[in-house]
Amino acid sequence: MRRHSASALAILALTLLVLAAGERLAHGQSVDDPVLLGQLEQLFPDAASFTAKSGNPPHYKAYGPATSGQDAQLIGLAWWTTELEPLERGYDGPIKMLVGMDTQGVLTRLIVTEHREPYGYFSVELPEFAAQFESKNIRDRFRYGEDIDAISRATITVTSASRAVRNSSRKIARAYLAPPEPQQ
Repeated sequence: MRRHSASALAILALTLLVLAAGERLAHGQSVDDPVLLGQLEQLFPDAASFTAKSGNPPHYKAYGPATSGQDAQLIGLAWWTTELEPLERGYDGPIKMLVGMDTQGVLTRLIVTEHREPYGYFSVELPEFAAQFESKNIRDRFRYGEDIDAISRATITVTSASRAVRNSSRKIARAYLAPPEPQQ
């Protein structure tokens, strides 16, 4: 009898683990991941909390601190460029970037997390590349050599990464942000 109860308990525990893993996979990357949480905090240093990834297109929500009995206010959205179509590719494959945008359509920051450049460390991995997107409005042109700095020997990669940021930002904004008020 004891043997059967131990087996049943083991099967139950395994089933619960599989269901929990499936739940995490179905809803995307959990914000309990300390690496992801640190990256989201870099995008939104003033955020008090983040939601798990959800929606179509998939994104995380950043919330500011709740004040005097009011609910926390949404301060921005974050997403992986590799999870939105069309997938832009650099010289040697996709460039995985985590992008943050405030509720007015202004980029807060971007983090290049995965990229393969066959000729060395000189393009999108450099901090200067990501820094030029901070405070950039999604209505800007995002043109290589105009409002995006040119990096010699990395034209394909930089152009592709810039397009990925521009296109994904605009797609997220169309899906989740209110359009700006018309100016009179």
